[in-house]
Amino acid sequence: MFPSTSSEAGRDPWADDVHPGPAGRAHPPAPRTGPDVDDDGPPARRGRPRRLRRGGEPARRPDDEAVEELEEEEIEPVEVRRPLALTVAGFAALLGVGLVLGAQTAGPGHRLPFALIIFGVQLIFVLAWTMAMRPPALLLVAVTSAVVAAAADVAAVRSDVAGLAPLGYLAAGGFLLGVLGQLVRRVDRVRVTDSLGTTLLIVVGVVAFATLIVLSRIPAGTQAITVCLTATGVALTVARITDAVLPWPRLAPQVPRGAAGVVIGAMVGTLASAVLGSFLVSFTPTSGAVIGLVTAATAVLADLAVGYAEAGRLMAGEPPTMWVARHMQGPLGGFALAAPAAYAMCVLFL
Repeated sequence: MFPSTSSEAGRDPWADDVHPGPAGRAHPPAPRTGPDVDDDGPPARRGRPRRLRRGGEPARRPDDEAVEELEEEEIEPVEVRRPLALTVAGFAALLGVGLVLGAQTAGPGHRLPFALIIFGVQLIFVLAWTMAMRPPALLLVAVTSAVVAAAADVAAVRSDVAGLAPLGYLAAGGFLLGVLGQLVRRVDRVRVTDSLGTTLLIVVGVVAFATLIVLSRIPAGTQAITVCLTATGVALTVARITDAVLPWPRLAPQVPRGAAGVVIGAMVGTLASAVLGSFLVSFTPTSGAVIGLVTAATAVLADLAVGYAEAGRLMAGEPPTMWVARHMQGPLGGFALAAPAAYAMCVLFL
């Protein structure tokens, strides 16, 4: 006889969680709806599995390493050369002393010596800025700017009414003449768009120096020149000396200038103008400080802008220009912009 119970009577017939279907077939296990997650690793990529290193970590791709290198790469700041900064500071001081002493020679009927000093500074400005910026028709722009400078000085000395209208007409005419001269030449015609800004800056710069001659013809104008140009020279000199000693914090890695020099230079220039204003008849310490602050800040910011422009040209791949011209450009631009600022403050404030 066979036993009434099988030897497997005590086992659960569905222990493996496989239930038969209606046709007696076993249902497959339910599919997984979540992402394929390994026990010890990140989610697997679909269609392209990642190789594993010996330690079980996924292999790094070359593009990941390139991204990390770009993130870690930092721009090295340009080195601040102390002898160069001190040399530029000395040039700014000499330029300021020359212009201030030249203004003392101006008087009714005796403005020719001051006009000759201004014309000499204008020629230095033209040479420095044309060699530093190198417009397409360099010789044409330089000659045109020199002619405009001479005409502006003559107009400032011999005009019946001391005003800026003749200087404005000369600036516009010189700019148009320079642009038309470049359009005539086929070689320079291609880059005439690039030279518009350069030509405008040089022509306006030489005309701006002529405003000092016009200012010397206004009552209290010579004293205003003394106060404003003293503040300008002191501000530029102190700013460059501070850059040689403490170029911090750096305003940009590519520009070898510090914010401390800009701020301290403007403050010391304002203090110098306030002290000088207390000794002059037409000024008070307050009025001297106000006009000195405007001209000193204008000059320092113009000098800083020249440094940014030079750094931009070097980053664009342009070859460096003449060494002397590049470093004379900043102080000359500062005094050129401070001259019309001094005229405006004298007319509007005094």
